[in-house]
Amino acid sequence: MSSMDQKRSEQLKDRAHELYYRAQQNAPNSRQILGLVTLLAIGGLLLLLGGLAITGTTVTAVLATPVLILFSPILIPLAVVAFFTIGGLLGAGTFGVAVLSAISWAYNYYKNRHPYGSEQLDEVRHRLSETASQIKEKARGYGSEAKGFMQSKTDTSLAA
Repeated sequence: MSSMDQKRSEQLKDRAHELYYRAQQNAPNSRQILGLVTLLAIGGLLLLLGGLAITGTTVTAVLATPVLILFSPILIPLAVVAFFTIGGLLGAGTFGVAVLSAISWAYNYYKNRHPYGSEQLDEVRHRLSETASQIKEKARGYGSEAKGFMQSKTDTSLAA
């Protein structure tokens, strides 16, 4: 064998060792392999359960359709009544909760426990009070101007 062939053979061996070392470094460890197997098993199980659910829904719809068509003169009015009854009960319950919340808030505000939003309410009340005072002062000013105007008119009409 020539020295060139021998040199080439050495380079190929070195390259093969380098590739083998890189492959070992980048190979997944047992934890990663176990995680992948677990992920695939859970994914497959969920896919199977989803397929069974769709199949069950389809079979139920196919079997229940004739029964629903047969009993529709009874079931449709019953469903409408049930819908409005449930809606009314839910609405009344919601309104009841809102009323109880408002009463609780007002009680806490009255007891000076500073419920959420009480600072804003106090600020609005203060602004309204200031505005009412300003309007009251303007009304007094306009009233005194009107009184003076009326007196001047009556004085001039008496003098004439």
